[in-house]
Order: sequence, then C-alpha cells, then structure tokens
Amino acid sequence: MPEFVREMRRGEEAAVDALLRRAFGGADEARLVEALRKSGAMAGEMVLPFEGGVVGYYALSAMKGPKGWLCLAPVAIDPDWQGRGHGRRMVKQLVAWAEAVGSSVCVLGDVDFYKSCGFSTIDGVDLTTPYDADHTLFAGVGAVKGPVALEYPKAFGALG
Repeated sequence: MPEFVREMRRGEEAAVDALLRRAFGGADEARLVEALRKSGAMAGEMVLPFEGGVVGYYALSAMKGPKGWLCLAPVAIDPDWQGRGHGRRMVKQLVAWAEAVGSSVCVLGDVDFYKSCGFSTIDGVDLTTPYDADHTLFAGVGAVKGPVALEYPKAFGALG
C-alpha cells in the first residue's frame, strides 16, 4: 500500500514529471506544473509516496479571481495504481481540508468522479469561466453571493 499523502519534497520534481507524463500519456500536464511553479502561482503540491517513489500527485494553484480561491489541477495516479481508489482518497482528503479551513477550491474535470469525492456545483450563481461550466465543480466554497468569475493562472492559458 502507498504511504499517506504528504507535501511534495524538494528533489521529487523529476519523479512528479515522470508520473504526469505516464498518467496522461503526454507532456501537457507536466508543462502546466512547470509553468505554475515558474510563475509563482503554485500554492501547493501533494504526493502519494510508495517505496521511495511517487504514485500519486495533485497541484493547487492560486486563482487570479476570485481572490483567495484555489484551483485543483492536475490530479494524477500512476497507471499501474489506478482503479484502486487512491485518487479518490487523495481528493476526498483535499475536500475535507478545504471544508475544515474554509478554503475555496475549484476543479475542471469528470463530474461523476469529483462529485463522488465531495465536490459540487454552485447552484443559483452566475458563473463565468473560460472553460466548460458544466464540468466545473467546487469544494469549501460555502455560501456564495453574487456572480463568480473564475480567472485561472496565466499558465492555464498556455495549454493548447
């Protein structure tokens, strides 16, 4: 079994890069993470370690708007470890943290997966996003008043 989810440590960047390339079958997510780090938008990186390696990962970056909100992306589990609930466990822990500390986190992705982890939609709010609003979910948001305009870090715009 993998160990507990923990903050990424200095020196694990290459392992995370390899994991992202393997999990997504390409370099886009690895380039996104590198761009988030270089731009200073990275708010946190968590890994799921196993026997000196990394089998799971997620990144939180600071949204440009709303101020104080975070974006979850990417989330990755090594293909050899997928289907065992490790990704769901990692994301559920993040949701519990967001709710406990009142940190608003948005994610763009598979609605069924993220809902099963505790993310939800924001009903009755005028949501503006550069991405698919039907696949945008939230955790730790609480009561939202007025319109919500999501502004992602510049690194997301560089994705093709």
